[in-house]
Amino acid sequence: MKNTPQNDQSNQQEQRRDFLKKSTLTLGALAFMPSHILFGKEALRNEKGELLRRASFVPSEKVNLACCGIGHRGRGVVNALHETGMANIVALCDVDMGAPHTQDIMKKFPDVPRFQDYREMFDKMGDKIEAISVATPDFSHFPITMLAMSLGKHVYVEKPMARTFEEVELMIKGAEKYKVATQMGNQGHSEANYFQFKAWKEAGIIKDVTAMTAHMNGRRRWHGWDTGMKKFPKGQAIPETIDWDTWLSTAKRHDYHEDFVHGQWRCWYDFGMGALGDWGAHIMDTAHEFLDLGLPYEVEPVKIEGHNPLFFPQASTLVFRFPKRGDMPPVEITWYDGQKNVPAVPEGYGVSEIDPNIPPPSDGKLQPAKLNPGKIIYSKDLTFKGGSHGSTLSIIPQEAAKDMASTLPDVPKSPSNHFANFLLGCKGQEKCRSSFDVAGPLSQVFTLGVMAQRLNTKIVFDRKTKQITNNKAANKLLAQKRPRKGWREYYELAD
Repeated sequence: MKNTPQNDQSNQQEQRRDFLKKSTLTLGALAFMPSHILFGKEALRNEKGELLRRASFVPSEKVNLACCGIGHRGRGVVNALHETGMANIVALCDVDMGAPHTQDIMKKFPDVPRFQDYREMFDKMGDKIEAISVATPDFSHFPITMLAMSLGKHVYVEKPMARTFEEVELMIKGAEKYKVATQMGNQGHSEANYFQFKAWKEAGIIKDVTAMTAHMNGRRRWHGWDTGMKKFPKGQAIPETIDWDTWLSTAKRHDYHEDFVHGQWRCWYDFGMGALGDWGAHIMDTAHEFLDLGLPYEVEPVKIEGHNPLFFPQASTLVFRFPKRGDMPPVEITWYDGQKNVPAVPEGYGVSEIDPNIPPPSDGKLQPAKLNPGKIIYSKDLTFKGGSHGSTLSIIPQEAAKDMASTLPDVPKSPSNHFANFLLGCKGQEKCRSSFDVAGPLSQVFTLGVMAQRLNTKIVFDRKTKQITNNKAANKLLAQKRPRKGWREYYELAD
């Protein structure tokens, strides 16, 4: 029988299914063995004696790291992990190894094995890999991460964790089930803003917060398309260097087009999470964690400029409503994106500056905006102004800050940056600060916000049942529509 492309694809899918089943069965068998037999080293447990994860190395060892996604943002992630001195890069993986944006990393690590398909990488090198970095488009985070965790690998995944509410939920459960270290890549969660917010909250400086404005009004490369577009662009020839089927992974079938790759994926609902998923994790993260916000009970789109069901609007204003938590009052977070959709600022706000520590986008420098990325936090007695990533808060107006200066607590310095924190987490020496149990609910907030943008409708959410109660179409979007054949098994790995 002639070997056609369709037969080749069918054979590959069968092999991948066998690999997934074999991997899951193997891990299941290992789960019945005591950790000292598995690793010959002490298991890592919390103060209650509960197993956190199995410690597989001694403190002096480097972590054997595979890197999935090595161009654009992935290049920065690989370099940052390598610069800690705690990672031994053992494998490189990218669906487009021949592209210009992947060349820097391949030249830097010329002798490291290379793969275009992460499944093949795990199949051939699984016993040599202890952890993986995932810096691929938003929609492809989920299958790579789930497979890695099911094989007992620690995972560093770029923000946001995944594209759908269900995928994030499964990733949270997977991290708990497989007892691995996990970190979402919102770097500021290991910098000064994290430690300051924590110290000020514990000291009672930040208290009785009722509202927060979060905004990203800079230039956005994914804007400018015809909002009257009714269908996806006509397919183009697939470049010889790219494995398009693997790039698509769990997404529904699309013909290749240049506007789906090189960062453009972020603007399409099928692939990305827009400005909210891109920047929300750098702006809302500390407030979400230390104010114990959890999931909202309502998300309302009060402004959607240029609505289109295929891609993100030109500008949007979303209101996220969170209920009372213990003795903390209800909170409203209002999100603004779009170059001209700038929120009002309170009297005494001062100058808006870009934090020099914010990494530039892959297509150039971060362009100054009328109001640079950041947040304004309103409490009963005080107002706080903050930027993005690791930028610290200041009390405004300046006169109020001067009056408070003597009462502000000391803020400890970070013992490790975000990349070192992850690798130390792999080694059992630190707890990852943006682990999936912390970053997961935050990412789910973004999935609900994106749903409100996509449908241009209010979302009413039951925090207990984790269901949308006012819109059946929206409720169906909590989960991925039936994944393509050959990719469904990833949704079963957390069971």
